[in-house]
Amino acid sequence: MRSPTFAALLLLIHVLFGCAPEVDPPPQELVTDSPAPFEAFWENLQAHCGDAYSGGLTLEPPRDDMLTGNEDLIVHFRECGAEELRLPFHIEDEETGEWDRSRTWVFIRLGDGLELRHDHREPDGSEAEATWYGGRTMDAGTANRQDFLSVERTEESGYERGWRVEVVPGERYTYGTTRRGEWSWRVDFDLRRSVPPPPAPWGHD
Repeated sequence: MRSPTFAALLLLIHVLFGCAPEVDPPPQELVTDSPAPFEAFWENLQAHCGDAYSGGLTLEPPRDDMLTGNEDLIVHFRECGAEELRLPFHIEDEETGEWDRSRTWVFIRLGDGLELRHDHREPDGSEAEATWYGGRTMDAGTANRQDFLSVERTEESGYERGWRVEVVPGERYTYGTTRRGEWSWRVDFDLRRSVPPPPAPWGHD
């Protein structure tokens, strides 16, 4: 026969646990979908659609004479579609004051990254001999920087070569070439203040 003390203890345990309030499970952490880095980069480019900005040469390898560093440069965020952005690159001749409007940087939005192409034209609007070269993004990148691999140049040299584009909204836009992950040539544009949009690049209305 159980003692009254043991029976009372069992009753007390039953009362305590039977009447304990139910505890709600901890709330689940809210999961939000954030855009992929290349999508955020695309949005940062689009933020400047319609505007033009001045810039200059900031890095050039020895024996490269494409620019002297004294030219006025302008990038124009001219055409902004859902799947393609076109940014003409205008170069003023420091001696004659005439403008070279032959180059347009073309960004193409893909399902898993971005593609960069170079649309080069002659003054009459026809395609230049070297045109539409470029490459795709090499990795995830960031919202402010994307690297594009040139398969042809990489195979030719035996090490990674391509292009890098950086955009810090309201601060700067940078375009350049890379070798082994380092800048080899670059131009920078000041996004803090826009300039009057230039005429259309050659071959475009």
